[in-house]
Amino acid sequence: MVPALAVAAPKQRKDPMKDIAVLFVCLGNICRSPLAEAAFRREADEAGLAARVDSAGTGDWHIGDPPDARACAEAMRHGVDISGYRARQVATADFREFTHIVALDEKNLADLRARMPADATASLSLLLDHLDGSAGQSVKDPYFGEAEGFSDTWAEVTLATAALVRQLATNLR
Repeated sequence: MVPALAVAAPKQRKDPMKDIAVLFVCLGNICRSPLAEAAFRREADEAGLAARVDSAGTGDWHIGDPPDARACAEAMRHGVDISGYRARQVATADFREFTHIVALDEKNLADLRARMPADATASLSLLLDHLDGSAGQSVKDPYFGEAEGFSDTWAEVTLATAALVRQLATNLR
């Protein structure tokens, strides 16, 4: 008699909302998405929401680079140090490892939809879709502007990530 082979069942979340994992995505992962990651971390911590959070870019030209110095300065102005963050590109596994992938603009959302594998489990959204009155809008890219643009970006992502944290916390109840 041949012994039966033990086949491991595929990993499934017992309760998808208990293991919240959020990935913020922009183009190069050096301006908007690291600021969104930092703002979300702070908001989630203040709300007592346990969540894994990261950021990535759809492009590959900044892989391994720290955030833009102006993004670091703006985050630091708010008491958040992002200088240790390093840019990375969105990977296929991200669509299974994160519960939420949040794009900072329509172009990156479209790129994510095009890359999304058939077995993806993450939900995709625009960050500003989570903020009342801002659905369908993109967070402006401050990269080609002055430092003031990073202040505007911080304000936008802080409001939107606070709203996202509230939504996620509500879903846990």
